[in-house]
Amino acid sequence: MSELAAPWLADKAALLKPSSYAPLRASWKNYVEPAWGPRAIAGIRHSEVQTWVAGIGMSPTVVARAYGILAGILDVAEKDRRILANPARGVRLPRKVTKRDRRYLTHDELWAVAAASGRPALVLTLGYCGLRWGELVALRVRDVNFLRRRIAVTRNVVEVHGEFHPGTPKTHESRQVPVPAAVLQQLAAAVDGKAPEALIFDDGHGGYMRRTRASAGSRSWWVSALATAGVEPLVLHDLRHTAASLAVSAGANVKAIQRMLGHASAAMTLDVYADLFDDDLEALTTRLDEAIGTRVVAASLPRDA
Repeated sequence: MSELAAPWLADKAALLKPSSYAPLRASWKNYVEPAWGPRAIAGIRHSEVQTWVAGIGMSPTVVARAYGILAGILDVAEKDRRILANPARGVRLPRKVTKRDRRYLTHDELWAVAAASGRPALVLTLGYCGLRWGELVALRVRDVNFLRRRIAVTRNVVEVHGEFHPGTPKTHESRQVPVPAAVLQQLAAAVDGKAPEALIFDDGHGGYMRRTRASAGSRSWWVSALATAGVEPLVLHDLRHTAASLAVSAGANVKAIQRMLGHASAAMTLDVYADLFDDDLEALTTRLDEAIGTRVVAASLPRDA
């Protein structure tokens, strides 16, 4: 099977970003190759694949990735007519665990964490503009338009095995993100004295900043800031969710939030933040009731005979 895996992996390496390809390659090495690498394609049976999937013993995400590699390679074998049918198709996969309830910070909590962090511009940019971490650390001074109050998100950087790989944003499309005036004030202080091509948030030596740890027991600036502000443990990505929540509460519609966050579609935004828009619908009902008013209702109702 290994002879088919090599070109399959090469195709994936050409199509995927390094951050997406790295776990794929690791999954092949750790789970797929040891079990199936030496095997002849024609000898693989559906029941064997089901037993292998059940025996991986890792999280549903890890199992699904390993299974996807095997099934993808066997799809190629089927199309090449090396086998009549893909024996991996129809295999039952473990169900994913229900996601934890998402935590959104309030305005007061966000500002308290920003003040305690020693990096207010960084925290507030994440919490109000909804940038991904890789987009944030790739920002250069020239990307901030202080007159139009916009940030141009044109790049993303990912760290894979300790190395940084600059590239395009996740959807491969640039976007303009609005910035509140109070956040612009913090950004102005952060870029003061820096050249237009300099990174806004660097590692202290002009290089890319590594993502800070958020695990329990960590002494990172992020964990310390949360503790000082009296906010329960969160990961930095929760600030992106906070940005969506605060935008919805300010009256932003789904298309505006999609553009701000850089989602591929408004449908994706609704899928990710359905809970936020449920609350928005309740508020809409209240506003409609207020707009209609009792006099409008009274005037439209037929009088009793």
